[in-house]
Amino acid sequence: MKLFLSSRRTNLLMILSALAMSTVVAGGAAAVSPKVDESELLASGFKVLVATTSVQKEWVQHLPRGQIRPMQRTGKKFFIYPDAANNQIYIGGPKEYEAYHQLHPDSKLAARESAKQGSAYRQKQDDVMQKATARDLTDPFLGADWIDLVR
Repeated sequence: MKLFLSSRRTNLLMILSALAMSTVVAGGAAAVSPKVDESELLASGFKVLVATTSVQKEWVQHLPRGQIRPMQRTGKKFFIYPDAANNQIYIGGPKEYEAYHQLHPDSKLAARESAKQGSAYRQKQDDVMQKATARDLTDPFLGADWIDLVR
């Protein structure tokens, strides 16, 4: 009974920590993304692709708004920015993306800060997991039930 309550408590703590982590990550990502100007994307060399089929329009609608997103197709890296209101995307390669970032050095600083926060969080999470693993290794009946012990 004690093991059952302990495992339920552990599961609850893991679920709550996962929820807290997703909230922090989502909040941090939303706070860092600066406003993207479509005319600057065009000036940097991005091209406009208009969604013509219903599948393409649906895909554009489901992309995260307000951020340039990397993707890879057939071994090539692309960066896309959705414009759901006009059913189109702005697409460019690494050169165009770098040209856009030359216009916005502050967005690089924000990205570095976000990466630093993410790294610190992952290190903290790693430390917690190492402690939990060490604790679990000291419990000889971890995960075992009475049925497992009787067989």
